[in-house]
Amino acid sequence: MDRLTDEDIAVIEFLLYLLFGAALGTLGGIFGIGGGLIAIPLLGVWFGLDQQIAQGTALVMVVPNVMLALWRYHQRNRIELRHALPLAIMGFCFAWIGSIWAVGIDAQTMRIGFVAFLVVLSAYNLLKMFGKKTAVSSEMRYSWPWLGVLGAASGTMGGLFGVGGAVVATPVLTSLFGTSQVVAQGLSLALALPSTGVTLVTYAVHHEVDWMIGLPLAIGGLASISWGVKVAHAMPEKLLRGLFCGFLVLCAVMLAFKV
Repeated sequence: MDRLTDEDIAVIEFLLYLLFGAALGTLGGIFGIGGGLIAIPLLGVWFGLDQQIAQGTALVMVVPNVMLALWRYHQRNRIELRHALPLAIMGFCFAWIGSIWAVGIDAQTMRIGFVAFLVVLSAYNLLKMFGKKTAVSSEMRYSWPWLGVLGAASGTMGGLFGVGGAVVATPVLTSLFGTSQVVAQGLSLALALPSTGVTLVTYAVHHEVDWMIGLPLAIGGLASISWGVKVAHAMPEKLLRGLFCGFLVLCAVMLAFKV
């Protein structure tokens, strides 16, 4: 039997990354997070990438997914510009600061920080799952400058950990600002697009992106995320949130063993 050539190996690797991207896109669609939060720990554990390179590579998949999601959302729902602009502008500025900070941190320290971030996020989601439901108000409880503060905090987290900021903004908008889930997701997408874009550029400039892995992940993710959304609509919300929390804890444990 003939030995595989370098070209054959490259094609096989591309197809494997494509399938991996499709799996991540499906999970991202199910959990409503674009796949980046799931991709980062798996790229670190399974592919052995340093924390910053895992984050930068995951962003190659996240940015087009966020663009697609924002376009689809805008077709069905109206996003209030007066609310979206302070989130987006502050998110962009602070994501840039967070990403510059991130590329200068030691990879080991960065991984410990990301594990802590996953644990806090899963604990918060568990509290929301078993806590009292927040009443949805017809008018947003707080506007500018508090939306700017939320944009700055979400942007910093997004730039630092490469997750877009939406995972921070969405639960805060529903619990503290009193918005519906639909409004929160739309505003979070408006925040996520500029912040993920500038974060990807910063990571790429500092050579913290593996494009040979990231591009097939992005293609596979775009092809499958819509199917994941359909699956999510067919599942009970509590089950979805429970699975999401369980997955975050599992990722945190896997990464902790690599620390």
